[in-house]
Amino acid sequence: MNERRDPDTGWSWWYLLFLIQLAAVVWPAFYNKIEPTFIGIPFFYWYQLLCVIIGAVLTAIVYFAVAHAPRSG
Repeated sequence: MNERRDPDTGWSWWYLLFLIQLAAVVWPAFYNKIEPTFIGIPFFYWYQLLCVIIGAVLTAIVYFAVAHAPRSG
């Protein structure tokens, strides 16, 4: 009745998009500054907020690309 499928544990090229997310936040010296400000918010804060939004979008792209990919085997 209820069939259980093993999750796909394979690797996908889509996972490389996570490297963009990692590279954007792994080097704090890049964004540890005040200027330029955005609507009065220092760069340090709005850059991190932007990284969270971009990270969510990239995670959704990877999820939907991998979840709907044809399974081999």
